[in-house]
Amino acid sequence: MADVTPTPGIHHVTCIAGDPQRNVDFWVETLGLRLVKRSINQDDPGTYHFFFADAEGTPGTSMTFFPWEDLPRGKVGSGQVSRTAFRVPEGSLDYWEARFDEYGVDYDERVERFGSEARSASEDASGSEPRAETVLPFYDPDGLPVELVAVEIPDDDPTVPWTAFVPEEHAIRGFHSVTLWLADPEPTKELLRTMGLEEVGTEQSPGDTPGDERTRFAASGPVGKYVDVLPTIQGGRQGHGTVHHVAFQTPTDADQEAMRRAVQSAGLSPTQQIDRHWFRSVYFREFGGVLFELATNGPGYVSDEPLDDLGGRLVLPGPFEGRREEIEGKLADVTIPRPATAEADD
Repeated sequence: MADVTPTPGIHHVTCIAGDPQRNVDFWVETLGLRLVKRSINQDDPGTYHFFFADAEGTPGTSMTFFPWEDLPRGKVGSGQVSRTAFRVPEGSLDYWEARFDEYGVDYDERVERFGSEARSASEDASGSEPRAETVLPFYDPDGLPVELVAVEIPDDDPTVPWTAFVPEEHAIRGFHSVTLWLADPEPTKELLRTMGLEEVGTEQSPGDTPGDERTRFAASGPVGKYVDVLPTIQGGRQGHGTVHHVAFQTPTDADQEAMRRAVQSAGLSPTQQIDRHWFRSVYFREFGGVLFELATNGPGYVSDEPLDDLGGRLVLPGPFEGRREEIEGKLADVTIPRPATAEADD
């Protein structure tokens, strides 16, 4: 690990959706994330790729989707990200429950995680008991399991809330964590240590299978810093409502290449670097079967659109621009939700 810069945390999470309009409506209007990039799946250009994030597309905030309408409903199981969690400011969960009731969102009872009963692997420097997290689990229209975690947002937090639909004091502030379901968690735990994450606690969490311990690993950055690992042999299948892959930040090319070598030395088979236009990527399946990506932080979403116009048009990177007419002919028409005040000003 001497020559590997620890990952600051999650870069983005990419999921599989069904109807593209329903996907956009939910993540923009209901959850209040900004559509910062409207593009295509570069490996399947007849399919959209939507990027929902904070106001500026800050690394650690973007949830992205491939709307593959012909796929069936998936099932979360071993070898998958079982839940993706977002941070929201402390005190905002009442607002979110009321909003979910208003918009007909399926959600579960709140649960508490990693409080005083959790066994911590690294004692708090102040010697105080760890503060329990309050978690609100819910599901998007495709059945994707998602969570909101109420946290204290520091003054120097790097995220920039988008406030077109949700007020700033309640707005989502990037990722909190992902939970991995794994048949044998031990090799993945060692991989996470190789990537620079530190084991910080274990507990039997409410809502988890009795007898199974949730182990938490923490990265070095302020956003998307946690990876929770849970053992399960429950079978799953990819489809609507499942995560396709989780990407971790390797901010520079040098960071990424060093991490790629470390992953390869651990016995895995990472790809060569692939240019994804807004970042450069390396992919590999970790020991339990979850698809991991290493992603650079640049060039970023504002490299081809002004900040004020992010998501305003279909962006076709590189050689795909020359096929615009063909590609647009295969994509369904999608209307991006706009706040009522903006419509009134037209």
